[in-house]
Amino acid sequence: MKAIVNGQIYYEGKFQKGKVLVYSNTIESILTQSAYEDIKKHMDEETNAEGNFVVPGFIDVHIHGYQGVDVMNGTTEALNTMKKGLVENGVTSFLATTMTMPKPDITKALDAVREVMKEQEKTSYGATIVGVHLEGPFINAEKKGAQPEEYIIHPEEELVEPYLDLIKVITIAPEVEDSLAFIKKYHKSINFSLGHTSATYEEAMKAFECGACGSTHTFNAMTGMHHRKPGVVTAALTSDCYTELIADKFHVHEGIFPLFIKAKGLQKILLVTDCMQAGGLTEGEYELGGQKVTVSDGKCLLDSGTIAGSVLKLNEGLKNFHENVKEGLEQVLPIVTMNQARYLGLDHQIGSLEEDKQADIVIMNDQFEIIKTIVKGNIEYENC
Repeated sequence: MKAIVNGQIYYEGKFQKGKVLVYSNTIESILTQSAYEDIKKHMDEETNAEGNFVVPGFIDVHIHGYQGVDVMNGTTEALNTMKKGLVENGVTSFLATTMTMPKPDITKALDAVREVMKEQEKTSYGATIVGVHLEGPFINAEKKGAQPEEYIIHPEEELVEPYLDLIKVITIAPEVEDSLAFIKKYHKSINFSLGHTSATYEEAMKAFECGACGSTHTFNAMTGMHHRKPGVVTAALTSDCYTELIADKFHVHEGIFPLFIKAKGLQKILLVTDCMQAGGLTEGEYELGGQKVTVSDGKCLLDSGTIAGSVLKLNEGLKNFHENVKEGLEQVLPIVTMNQARYLGLDHQIGSLEEDKQADIVIMNDQFEIIKTIVKGNIEYENC
Protein backbone atom coordinates (compact mmCIF):
# COMPACT_ATOMS: atom_id res chain seq x y z
CA MET A 1 0.00 0.00 0.00
CA LYS A 2 0.94 3.65 -0.44
CA ALA A 3 0.24 6.83 1.48
CA ILE A 4 0.00 10.58 0.95
CA VAL A 5 0.90 12.62 4.01
CA ASN A 6 1.08 16.31 4.92
CA GLY A 7 -1.59 17.41 2.45
CA GLN A 8 -4.93 19.19 2.49
CA ILE A 9 -7.10 16.22 1.59
CA TYR A 10 -10.47 16.92 -0.01
CA TYR A 11 -12.68 14.56 1.94
CA GLU A 12 -16.39 14.73 2.71
CA GLY A 13 -16.70 18.06 0.92
CA LYS A 14 -13.93 19.95 2.67
CA PHE A 15 -10.16 20.17 2.90
CA GLN A 16 -8.80 18.38 5.92
CA LYS A 17 -5.34 18.72 7.39
CA GLY A 18 -3.72 16.18 9.66
CA LYS A 19 -5.11 13.28 7.64
CA VAL A 20 -3.33 10.57 5.66
CA LEU A 21 -4.69 9.04 2.46
CA VAL A 22 -3.85 5.34 2.15
CA TYR A 23 -4.35 3.70 -1.23
CA SER A 24 -3.50 0.84 -3.54
CA ASN A 25 -5.36 0.73 -6.85
CA THR A 26 -8.33 1.92 -4.80
CA ILE A 27 -8.70 4.28 -1.85
CA GLU A 28 -8.09 2.11 1.21
CA SER A 29 -8.73 4.63 3.97
CA ILE A 30 -8.28 8.19 5.17
CA LEU A 31 -6.72 8.12 8.61
CA THR A 32 -5.69 10.46 11.35
CA GLN A 33 -1.94 10.94 11.64
CA SER A 34 -1.85 8.95 14.89
CA ALA A 35 -3.72 6.01 13.35
CA TYR A 36 -1.36 6.09 10.40
CA GLU A 37 1.68 5.83 12.65
CA ASP A 38 0.46 2.37 13.70
CA ILE A 39 0.58 1.05 10.10
CA LYS A 40 3.27 3.27 8.60
CA LYS A 41 5.86 0.50 8.56
CA HIS A 42 3.69 -1.52 6.21
CA MET A 43 3.63 1.18 3.49
CA ASP A 44 5.48 0.49 0.25
CA GLU A 45 5.59 4.17 -0.68
CA GLU A 46 4.94 7.50 1.01
CA THR A 47 4.37 10.83 -0.73
CA ASN A 48 4.78 14.11 1.12
CA ALA A 49 2.22 16.54 -0.32
CA GLU A 50 4.04 19.42 1.39
CA GLY A 51 0.85 21.21 2.36
CA ASN A 52 -0.67 21.16 -1.13
CA PHE A 53 -4.20 20.18 -2.10
CA VAL A 54 -4.97 16.46 -2.50
CA VAL A 55 -8.09 16.15 -4.65
CA PRO A 56 -9.97 13.62 -6.80
CA GLY A 57 -8.83 13.25 -10.39
CA PHE A 58 -10.50 15.58 -12.88
CA ILE A 59 -13.00 14.31 -15.46
CA ASP A 60 -13.45 15.94 -18.89
CA VAL A 61 -16.68 14.93 -20.65
CA HIS A 62 -16.02 16.98 -23.79
CA ILE A 63 -12.54 16.87 -25.33
CA HIS A 64 -11.56 16.25 -28.96
CA GLY A 65 -7.78 16.17 -28.92
CA TYR A 66 -4.48 17.08 -27.32
CA GLN A 67 -0.80 17.33 -28.21
CA GLY A 68 -1.28 17.16 -31.98
CA VAL A 69 -3.82 14.33 -32.17
CA ASP A 70 -7.59 14.12 -32.44
CA VAL A 71 -10.13 11.43 -31.60
CA MET A 72 -11.19 11.59 -35.25
CA ASN A 73 -7.75 10.35 -36.28
CA GLY A 74 -9.40 7.03 -35.61
CA THR A 75 -6.28 5.34 -34.26
CA THR A 76 -5.29 3.77 -30.96
CA GLU A 77 -2.00 5.68 -31.21
CA ALA A 78 -3.83 9.03 -31.16
CA LEU A 79 -5.99 8.01 -28.21
CA ASN A 80 -2.99 6.78 -26.25
CA THR A 81 -1.24 10.11 -26.89
CA MET A 82 -4.25 11.86 -25.37
CA LYS A 83 -4.32 9.46 -22.43
CA LYS A 84 -0.65 10.08 -21.71
CA GLY A 85 -0.80 13.86 -22.18
CA LEU A 86 -3.95 14.80 -20.30
CA VAL A 87 -2.67 13.64 -16.92
CA GLU A 88 -0.40 16.70 -16.84
CA ASN A 89 -3.58 18.75 -16.43
CA GLY A 90 -4.93 16.59 -13.61
CA VAL A 91 -7.35 14.74 -15.90
CA THR A 92 -7.71 11.09 -14.90
CA SER A 93 -10.86 10.22 -16.89
CA PHE A 94 -12.39 11.60 -20.09
CA LEU A 95 -14.91 11.04 -22.84
CA ALA A 96 -13.28 10.73 -26.26
CA THR A 97 -15.31 13.27 -28.24
CA THR A 98 -16.05 12.90 -31.94
CA MET A 99 -17.36 15.51 -34.37
CA THR A 100 -19.51 15.77 -37.49
CA MET A 101 -17.64 13.83 -40.16
CA PRO A 102 -18.49 11.07 -42.69
CA LYS A 103 -20.05 8.06 -40.98
CA PRO A 104 -17.13 5.73 -41.84
CA ASP A 105 -14.77 8.16 -40.09
CA ILE A 106 -16.99 8.24 -37.00
CA THR A 107 -17.25 4.45 -36.79
CA LYS A 108 -13.49 4.14 -37.29
CA ALA A 109 -12.97 6.46 -34.32
CA LEU A 110 -15.47 4.50 -32.23
CA ASP A 111 -13.77 1.22 -33.09
CA ALA A 112 -10.43 2.66 -31.96
CA VAL A 113 -11.96 3.81 -28.67
CA ARG A 114 -13.39 0.36 -28.08
CA GLU A 115 -9.98 -1.21 -28.63
CA VAL A 116 -8.24 1.16 -26.23
CA MET A 117 -10.91 0.71 -23.58
CA LYS A 118 -10.40 -3.04 -23.74
CA GLU A 119 -6.64 -2.60 -23.44
CA GLN A 120 -6.89 -0.30 -20.41
CA GLU A 121 -8.88 -2.93 -18.53
CA LYS A 122 -5.69 -4.99 -18.50
CA THR A 123 -2.99 -2.31 -18.37
CA SER A 124 -3.30 1.13 -16.81
CA TYR A 125 -1.77 3.85 -18.95
CA GLY A 126 -2.38 7.56 -18.53
CA ALA A 127 -5.90 8.89 -18.12
CA THR A 128 -8.82 6.48 -18.48
CA ILE A 129 -11.23 6.72 -21.41
CA VAL A 130 -14.66 6.12 -19.87
CA GLY A 131 -16.67 6.33 -23.09
CA VAL A 132 -17.55 8.52 -26.05
CA HIS A 133 -19.24 11.87 -26.48
CA LEU A 134 -20.78 11.97 -29.95
CA GLU A 135 -20.84 15.69 -30.81
CA GLY A 136 -22.81 15.55 -34.03
CA PRO A 137 -23.66 14.56 -36.66
CA PHE A 138 -27.27 14.98 -35.39
CA ILE A 139 -27.18 18.78 -35.24
CA ASN A 140 -28.63 21.84 -36.98
CA ALA A 141 -26.63 23.39 -39.83
CA GLU A 142 -27.78 26.85 -38.72
CA LYS A 143 -25.68 26.45 -35.57
CA LYS A 144 -22.97 24.21 -36.94
CA GLY A 145 -20.10 26.28 -35.55
CA ALA A 146 -16.91 24.51 -36.66
CA GLN A 147 -18.75 21.29 -37.57
CA PRO A 148 -18.61 20.59 -41.36
CA GLU A 149 -22.14 21.12 -42.69
CA GLU A 150 -21.93 18.56 -45.49
CA TYR A 151 -21.81 15.68 -42.98
CA ILE A 152 -24.76 16.70 -40.81
CA ILE A 153 -27.52 14.07 -40.84
CA HIS A 154 -30.76 13.25 -39.06
CA PRO A 155 -30.53 10.83 -36.13
CA GLU A 156 -29.80 7.26 -37.25
CA GLU A 157 -30.21 4.20 -35.09
CA GLU A 158 -27.85 2.30 -37.38
CA LEU A 159 -24.97 4.56 -36.36
CA VAL A 160 -25.39 4.24 -32.59
CA GLU A 161 -26.78 0.72 -32.11
CA PRO A 162 -23.42 -1.09 -32.49
CA TYR A 163 -21.82 1.30 -29.99
CA LEU A 164 -24.32 1.56 -27.17
CA ASP A 165 -21.65 0.17 -24.84
CA LEU A 166 -19.38 3.12 -25.65
CA ILE A 167 -21.56 6.16 -26.24
CA LYS A 168 -22.28 8.01 -23.01
CA VAL A 169 -23.30 11.42 -24.41
CA ILE A 170 -24.79 12.60 -27.70
CA THR A 171 -25.02 16.28 -28.57
CA ILE A 172 -28.25 16.76 -30.49
CA ALA A 173 -30.45 19.50 -31.95
CA PRO A 174 -33.95 18.63 -30.70
CA GLU A 175 -35.75 20.61 -33.41
CA VAL A 176 -34.26 18.44 -36.16
CA GLU A 177 -36.59 15.82 -37.62
CA ASP A 178 -36.68 12.52 -35.69
CA SER A 179 -34.67 13.92 -32.76
CA LEU A 180 -37.36 13.73 -30.09
CA ALA A 181 -38.25 10.15 -30.96
CA PHE A 182 -34.54 9.33 -30.88
CA ILE A 183 -34.16 10.88 -27.44
CA LYS A 184 -37.18 8.99 -26.13
CA LYS A 185 -35.83 5.67 -27.39
CA TYR A 186 -32.27 5.94 -26.06
CA HIS A 187 -32.35 8.34 -23.12
CA LYS A 188 -32.15 5.57 -20.52
CA SER A 189 -28.76 4.46 -21.82
CA ILE A 190 -27.37 7.70 -23.32
CA ASN A 191 -27.19 11.26 -21.98
CA PHE A 192 -28.61 13.61 -24.62
CA SER A 193 -27.16 17.10 -24.48
CA LEU A 194 -28.69 19.98 -26.43
CA GLY A 195 -26.18 21.72 -28.64
CA HIS A 196 -25.51 23.14 -32.09
CA THR A 197 -29.20 23.91 -32.08
CA SER A 198 -31.64 26.61 -33.19
CA ALA A 199 -34.36 25.27 -30.93
CA THR A 200 -36.80 27.59 -29.24
CA TYR A 201 -37.25 27.59 -25.49
CA GLU A 202 -40.37 25.48 -25.93
CA GLU A 203 -38.59 22.95 -28.16
CA ALA A 204 -35.74 22.67 -25.70
CA MET A 205 -38.09 22.11 -22.77
CA LYS A 206 -39.90 19.45 -24.77
CA ALA A 207 -36.59 17.69 -25.32
CA PHE A 208 -35.96 17.68 -21.58
CA GLU A 209 -39.44 16.20 -21.08
CA CYS A 210 -38.50 13.46 -23.56
CA GLY A 211 -35.37 12.58 -21.58
CA ALA A 212 -32.57 14.94 -22.63
CA CYS A 213 -30.48 15.89 -19.60
CA GLY A 214 -27.72 18.26 -20.66
CA SER A 215 -26.59 21.28 -22.66
CA THR A 216 -23.36 21.30 -24.67
CA HIS A 217 -20.88 24.21 -24.24
CA THR A 218 -23.75 26.33 -22.91
CA PHE A 219 -24.23 29.72 -24.58
CA ASN A 220 -22.19 28.64 -27.61
CA ALA A 221 -23.88 27.34 -30.79
CA MET A 222 -27.40 27.62 -29.40
CA THR A 223 -30.23 30.15 -29.22
CA GLY A 224 -29.48 32.74 -26.57
CA MET A 225 -31.48 34.44 -23.87
CA HIS A 226 -33.95 37.15 -24.91
CA HIS A 227 -36.87 38.44 -22.88
CA ARG A 228 -39.36 37.52 -25.62
CA LYS A 229 -37.46 34.55 -27.04
CA PRO A 230 -35.86 32.77 -24.06
CA GLY A 231 -34.03 30.20 -26.20
CA VAL A 232 -32.09 27.08 -25.29
CA VAL A 233 -29.88 28.99 -22.85
CA THR A 234 -32.86 29.89 -20.66
CA ALA A 235 -34.21 26.35 -20.88
CA ALA A 236 -30.84 25.00 -19.76
CA LEU A 237 -30.49 27.47 -16.89
CA THR A 238 -34.00 26.98 -15.55
CA SER A 239 -34.29 23.21 -15.94
CA ASP A 240 -32.64 20.48 -13.89
CA CYS A 241 -30.25 19.48 -16.68
CA TYR A 242 -26.46 19.32 -16.49
CA THR A 243 -24.79 22.28 -18.20
CA GLU A 244 -21.37 22.23 -19.83
CA LEU A 245 -19.29 25.39 -19.59
CA ILE A 246 -15.98 26.27 -21.27
CA ALA A 247 -14.36 28.53 -18.68
CA ASP A 248 -11.61 30.01 -20.83
CA LYS A 249 -13.11 33.54 -20.49
CA PHE A 250 -13.40 33.66 -24.29
CA HIS A 251 -16.22 31.26 -25.09
CA VAL A 252 -18.07 32.72 -22.11
CA HIS A 253 -17.23 35.99 -20.33
CA GLU A 254 -16.21 35.51 -16.73
CA GLY A 255 -18.99 37.83 -15.63
CA ILE A 256 -21.41 35.03 -16.52
CA PHE A 257 -19.84 32.59 -14.05
CA PRO A 258 -21.63 33.91 -10.91
CA LEU A 259 -24.93 34.00 -12.82
CA PHE A 260 -24.36 30.38 -13.79
CA ILE A 261 -24.09 29.40 -10.14
CA LYS A 262 -27.15 31.40 -9.14
CA ALA A 263 -29.22 29.82 -11.92
CA LYS A 264 -27.98 26.23 -11.65
CA GLY A 265 -26.41 25.79 -8.28
CA LEU A 266 -23.06 24.04 -8.29
CA GLN A 267 -24.39 20.49 -8.52
CA LYS A 268 -25.23 20.54 -12.25
CA ILE A 269 -22.31 22.51 -13.73
CA LEU A 270 -19.81 20.57 -15.83
CA LEU A 271 -16.59 22.41 -16.66
CA VAL A 272 -15.26 21.09 -19.98
CA THR A 273 -12.41 22.04 -22.28
CA ASP A 274 -13.71 21.23 -25.79
CA CYS A 275 -9.97 21.05 -26.44
CA MET A 276 -8.73 20.35 -29.98
CA GLN A 277 -5.44 18.89 -31.21
CA ALA A 278 -3.53 22.13 -30.57
CA GLY A 279 -3.95 21.72 -26.81
CA GLY A 280 -0.59 21.52 -25.05
CA LEU A 281 1.27 22.82 -28.13
CA THR A 282 2.48 26.19 -29.41
CA GLU A 283 0.32 28.66 -31.28
CA GLY A 284 0.02 28.30 -35.05
CA GLU A 285 -2.09 26.57 -37.70
CA TYR A 286 -3.84 23.28 -37.02
CA GLU A 287 -6.74 21.25 -38.40
CA LEU A 288 -10.21 20.39 -37.18
CA GLY A 289 -12.47 18.23 -39.35
CA GLY A 290 -10.47 19.05 -42.46
CA GLN A 291 -10.67 22.79 -41.74
CA LYS A 292 -7.73 25.09 -41.01
CA VAL A 293 -7.73 26.46 -37.47
CA THR A 294 -5.48 29.31 -36.37
CA VAL A 295 -4.51 29.32 -32.72
CA SER A 296 -3.43 32.71 -31.40
CA ASP A 297 -3.62 34.30 -27.96
CA GLY A 298 -5.38 31.20 -26.63
CA LYS A 299 -8.17 31.40 -29.22
CA CYS A 300 -8.94 28.81 -31.91
CA LEU A 301 -10.59 30.29 -35.01
CA LEU A 302 -11.52 29.22 -38.53
CA ASP A 303 -10.70 31.63 -41.36
CA SER A 304 -14.32 32.78 -41.13
CA GLY A 305 -13.75 33.88 -37.53
CA THR A 306 -15.88 31.04 -36.14
CA ILE A 307 -14.67 29.62 -32.82
CA ALA A 308 -13.25 26.11 -33.32
CA GLY A 309 -12.87 24.47 -29.93
CA SER A 310 -10.20 25.54 -27.47
CA VAL A 311 -6.75 24.85 -26.12
CA LEU A 312 -7.99 25.12 -22.53
CA LYS A 313 -6.57 22.83 -19.86
CA LEU A 314 -9.10 21.67 -17.28
CA ASN A 315 -7.04 22.78 -14.28
CA GLU A 316 -6.80 26.25 -15.86
CA GLY A 317 -10.56 26.28 -16.47
CA LEU A 318 -11.11 25.49 -12.79
CA LYS A 319 -8.75 28.30 -11.83
CA ASN A 320 -10.54 30.78 -14.11
CA PHE A 321 -13.92 29.84 -12.69
CA HIS A 322 -12.81 29.89 -9.07
CA GLU A 323 -11.20 33.32 -9.39
CA ASN A 324 -14.40 34.87 -10.71
CA VAL A 325 -16.99 33.58 -8.23
CA LYS A 326 -17.39 34.13 -4.51
CA GLU A 327 -17.64 30.43 -3.65
CA GLY A 328 -14.52 28.76 -2.26
CA LEU A 329 -12.59 25.91 -3.82
CA GLU A 330 -14.28 23.40 -1.50
CA GLN A 331 -17.62 24.31 -3.05
CA VAL A 332 -16.38 24.64 -6.63
CA LEU A 333 -14.23 21.52 -6.95
CA PRO A 334 -17.13 19.12 -7.81
CA ILE A 335 -17.64 20.90 -11.15
CA VAL A 336 -14.60 19.03 -12.47
CA THR A 337 -14.99 15.84 -10.40
CA MET A 338 -18.15 14.55 -8.74
CA ASN A 339 -20.66 16.27 -11.03
CA GLN A 340 -19.16 14.54 -14.05
CA ALA A 341 -19.08 11.22 -12.24
CA ARG A 342 -22.79 11.51 -11.42
CA TYR A 343 -23.60 12.64 -14.96
CA LEU A 344 -21.96 9.49 -16.32
CA GLY A 345 -23.34 7.19 -13.64
CA LEU A 346 -19.81 6.46 -12.42
CA ASP A 347 -19.99 8.12 -9.01
CA HIS A 348 -19.66 4.72 -7.35
CA GLN A 349 -16.19 4.40 -8.92
CA ILE A 350 -14.69 7.85 -9.41
CA GLY A 351 -15.25 11.51 -8.56
CA SER A 352 -14.30 11.62 -4.87
CA LEU A 353 -11.74 10.33 -2.41
CA GLU A 354 -13.77 7.66 -0.65
CA GLU A 355 -12.97 4.15 0.47
CA ASP A 356 -13.16 1.50 -2.26
CA LYS A 357 -13.29 4.04 -5.07
CA GLN A 358 -10.66 4.05 -7.79
CA ALA A 359 -7.43 5.71 -6.64
CA ASP A 360 -7.54 8.64 -9.06
CA ILE A 361 -5.76 11.36 -7.14
CA VAL A 362 -4.30 14.76 -7.98
CA ILE A 363 -1.91 16.87 -5.93
CA MET A 364 -1.97 20.55 -6.93
CA ASN A 365 -0.80 23.83 -5.45
CA ASP A 366 -2.79 26.99 -4.75
CA GLN A 367 -2.05 28.23 -8.28
CA PHE A 368 -3.80 25.13 -9.66
CA GLU A 369 -0.54 23.79 -11.04
CA ILE A 370 -0.48 19.99 -11.12
CA ILE A 371 2.27 18.45 -9.03
CA LYS A 372 1.33 14.79 -9.31
CA THR A 373 -1.41 12.77 -11.00
CA ILE A 374 -2.23 9.23 -9.88
CA VAL A 375 -4.52 6.95 -11.91
CA LYS A 376 -5.70 3.66 -10.47
CA GLY A 377 -2.96 3.93 -7.86
CA ASN A 378 -0.14 4.49 -10.34
CA ILE A 379 1.79 7.74 -10.70
CA GLU A 380 1.12 8.83 -14.30
CA TYR A 381 2.51 12.36 -14.07
CA GLU A 382 4.96 14.10 -11.80
CA ASN A 383 6.09 17.71 -12.13
CA CYS A 384 9.70 17.31 -11.20
